Amino acid sequence: MKRKVISAADAAALINDGDTLTTSGFVGIGVPDELLMAIEARFLETGSPRDLSLIFAAGQGDGGDRGLNHLGHEGLLASVVGGHWGLAPKVAALAVAGKIKGWNLPQGCISQLYRDVAAGKPGMLSRVGLETFVDPRNGGGRINDISTEDQVTLTELNGEEFLFYPAQRMTVALLRGTTADEVGNITMEREALILDNLAQAMAVKNAGGVVIVQVERLARAGTLPARDVIIPGILVDAVVVARPENHVQTYKTAFSQAFTNRIRPPTGEIPALPLDARKVIARRCAFELPVNGVVNLGIGMPEGVAAVAAEEGLLDHLSLTAEPGVVGGQPASGLDFGAAVNTDAVIAQNNQFDFYDGGGLDMACLGLAQADTAGNVNVSRFGPRLAGAGGFINISQNARNVIFAGTFTAKGLTVDINDGRMTIRSEGTSRKFLEQVEQVTFSGPRAARLGQPVLFVTERCVFELTTDGLKLTEIAPGIDLERDILAQMDTRPIIDEIAEMDPRLFLPGEMNLRTDLLHLDLPDRIAMDTDARQLFLNFEKMRVRSLEEVDQIGRAVADTCKAAPGPVDVIVNYDGFRIDEDLTGDWARMVAGLESAYYRNVTRYSGSAFMRMKLGQVFAEHRSHIFESRDQARAYLRRKD
Repeated sequence: MKRKVISAADAAALINDGDTLTTSGFVGIGVPDELLMAIEARFLETGSPRDLSLIFAAGQGDGGDRGLNHLGHEGLLASVVGGHWGLAPKVAALAVAGKIKGWNLPQGCISQLYRDVAAGKPGMLSRVGLETFVDPRNGGGRINDISTEDQVTLTELNGEEFLFYPAQRMTVALLRGTTADEVGNITMEREALILDNLAQAMAVKNAGGVVIVQVERLARAGTLPARDVIIPGILVDAVVVARPENHVQTYKTAFSQAFTNRIRPPTGEIPALPLDARKVIARRCAFELPVNGVVNLGIGMPEGVAAVAAEEGLLDHLSLTAEPGVVGGQPASGLDFGAAVNTDAVIAQNNQFDFYDGGGLDMACLGLAQADTAGNVNVSRFGPRLAGAGGFINISQNARNVIFAGTFTAKGLTVDINDGRMTIRSEGTSRKFLEQVEQVTFSGPRAARLGQPVLFVTERCVFELTTDGLKLTEIAPGIDLERDILAQMDTRPIIDEIAEMDPRLFLPGEMNLRTDLLHLDLPDRIAMDTDARQLFLNFEKMRVRSLEEVDQIGRAVADTCKAAPGPVDVIVNYDGFRIDEDLTGDWARMVAGLESAYYRNVTRYSGSAFMRMKLGQVFAEHRSHIFESRDQARAYLRRKD
C-alpha cells in the first residue's frame, strides 16, 4: 500500500515548468488554497514552476489575494482559459495587459468539457456562445491580441450552427475534499459543493498527469464509506492536509452545518431585506417566479430574490437552483454564494449545466451591468476591467424566461422610498442603458428571434424585449419619464402604453405575493348574481404562466356556473391581465368550452388599448364585445336584454 499523504511543499514540487493546471472551486467554496499558496511560495523563492497554463470553470477567489490570485505573478502563468475572472483580479490584470494569453469561455462549457476530456473525446459541440463574444465571428473569447490560438470554432451540423470547444490536455489537477484515507479515497461531507472534482481527476489521470487533493483530515485506509467517496483513490496521486485557515468552507463562513445539509436552520434565519432599491428590484423579479418551476438566481442583485421569496412564503412552491450544483432550498449570497441551506440535492456542476443547457430552467434572474436598445447585455468586460461571463451565457441562452435585474444607473445612485413612491435623490454617474454595449454576453436579437421572453427590471422601470428592441412597459410611482428615465439613456426605447409598477413594491411589510402566484384569491375573483343570472370575473392584474393555472381557473368558473339555473351573462375585467404568449391558445380553448356550456352573452373590458387588441385576436368572433370600461360592458348586456 502506497501512502499518498505529503506536505504542501512536496506537492508543489510535483509541478513542472509548462504544466497545464486545472483547479477546483466556486467563488470561495472548495478552493485548494493550501496548494495554491505552496505553488506561489515555491515560485517566489525559486522562479519555478513557470510558464504554466491554467484552465478553470468557475471563478475562484475573493477579489483580493485568495484563490487563483496566488497564481497572479508574471512568469508563473503563460496562458489561462477561464469562465469567470472577476474574483481573480491579479490573474485578470495579466491577461488584460497582454502579459499572458487569455480566453474567456462559458463556465458551463468548460465544466462539461472536463467530462469529455476524461472520456477521450475530441471536444464538445454546443449552441452556447452563439452570437456572443465567444462566437469566433465576434472574437472567439480572446482577451488580448497575443491569444491567437482558437479555443472555439464555428461548425454546422444538419444545417444548424454549433460551436465546437476542443479538448484540452491537462497535466495537473489541484482539487479539494474533506477526508482522505491513506490510499487517497476522498470524501466531501463537510464541503458545501462537490463541483467537478471527479471529472477533473479523471481527465488528468487519463492524460497521465498528477492529481493532488487538499483535505482537512485523514482516515485509515479502507474505513471510509464507499458511497461517500467522491474521488476514488485510484485517481489520486497525492494528498495534502491543509491548515484550518486555508480550508474554510467558504470565504465568508469558516464552517456551517447548514451548508453541508446535515441540519436545517430555522425559518427566517436569513433576514428580510431592508426596503431600498435592491429590494424593490428583487420584489419585482419575484412577481415573475413560476409556481412549481425551477429557477436560477445569479450572483449580485438577483440574490435578493431568494430573500424575498422566503419572506413571502414561496420557497416551498418553487425550486431555486445555483449553477455549481445546488437544487432547492435557499441560496446564500456574497462570498457564501454557491452554498445553500435546506437544499433538496447537491449534484456535480457539469450535470447542473447539462440540465440548464437542455432547457430545464423555467426562469433565470441574472445581473444587469450594461444593456442596449437591441436588448444585448454585457456583464463580462468593461474597458480594462475583466469580469468574465461565468455561467451567464449558458443560463441566459437556455432558460425559458430571463430577467435581467439591476439598478438603472450605477456609481452614486441613492433613492428615497416613502409613502409608496420613489424619488431619485442622487443619480448614478455611470449609465447602464447604452447605444451599444462594450461586449455582447447575451444576444438580444437572437433571443427575440427565437421568441425567448426577456424582461429588464430596475428600481424605477421595467423593459421587455421585442423584435424591434427594448420596450418600456412599467414605471415606478414618483418617477418622471423624461427626467429620470429617458434623459438617463443613450437611446430612446420603444414607448407605447406604460403601466405603473405595482404599489406594493414600494411599501414596507409583506406583499402577500403568495396569494397572487398561487391564485389563493381566485374565489374572490368570481362572483355570481344568481337572480340576475350574471357572472362577474375579475382578472385584474392576474398573471397566468402555466397550463395548470389555465385549467385551475377554468374549473373554478365552471363550478360557479353549475350553481346557476341556466346560461348566464358574463362580464370579464381584463385590466392588467397577463398571460404567457404560448398559453393564449389554451386560454381561448378553455373560454370556448365555458361559453359553450354555461354562457349566454359575454363581454370583456380593459383600460389598455393593447390588451383590447390582444383580446380581439384571441376572441376574434367577439371583437365587438370588448370595451374600455365596466360601464360600457354592462351597457352592452343591457342592450342584449
